[in-house]
Amino acid sequence: MALILLAISTPGANHFSLCPLANIGITWCPGCGLGRAITYAFHGDIKQAQALHWFVFPALAILLFRIAQLSKQFILSLKN
Repeated sequence: MALILLAISTPGANHFSLCPLANIGITWCPGCGLGRAITYAFHGDIKQAQALHWFVFPALAILLFRIAQLSKQFILSLKN
């Protein structure tokens, strides 16, 4: 669900955050940067995505792989 929300959100827009660092005024957070980088990657802005966080594409690969694993496991459990 989080990846879907990142895919449909507007890159660069101000947004509400649950991040404690962002809420106390610290502008750089590795988690927030990764979320914004994923948003830019989904919108095709590869250069900006990598500028925000260097781990954006390995993180996306890991997340998508894990989603595929869990989906496969869920489908197999339904068949049994």
